[in-house]
Amino acid sequence: MRTLSLSLAILLTNVSALLAQEATGEQKTGLMDIRLNLMFWTLIIFGILYFFLRKLAFPAILSEVEKREKALQDAIDSAKRDREEAQRLLEDHRRQIEAARGDAQKLIAEGRAVAEKMRNDSLEQTRQEQQTMLERARREIETERDRAIMQLRREAVNLAIAGASKVIDENLDNTKNRQLVESFLSSLPSLQAGNR
Repeated sequence: MRTLSLSLAILLTNVSALLAQEATGEQKTGLMDIRLNLMFWTLIIFGILYFFLRKLAFPAILSEVEKREKALQDAIDSAKRDREEAQRLLEDHRRQIEAARGDAQKLIAEGRAVAEKMRNDSLEQTRQEQQTMLERARREIETERDRAIMQLRREAVNLAIAGASKVIDENLDNTKNRQLVESFLSSLPSLQAGNR
């Protein structure tokens, strides 16, 4: 329908131009000459064209322009909403990342504390085992020392018996017996001092 009305307006313009030329009789006139007849027909055609354009074309053009403007405004508003939503999501993600960092730092600190506790427990257990081993070694040393002392005592008794039997064998000579016992007794403290 719009195309038809535009075509009609163009046809009327052409017809009016032709009628204006015929009315003037194709006289040679200057470019600046005033031609009232041509001016009249031009104004009438312009008025008719303006009337058709105003009734048919302008409302359609204005409605399309308004639709386009509304679509652009909707797109701008949608972009603003999307941008605000993206900003909100970005802030949420930043908060989540910060929370995750805090949790990670907390886990690292807890891990360090657990590792330090395990290290201290291990050191304490090692100290206790070392202390136990030292006590066992001391007991074993004391046991071995006691055994050595007992063995020395047995040897001393055996030596005393051997010395006594020599004394008896030598005829019961008092001075000689005295010398033998004293020499034996003098040799005994040196044995005990050497074992300690």
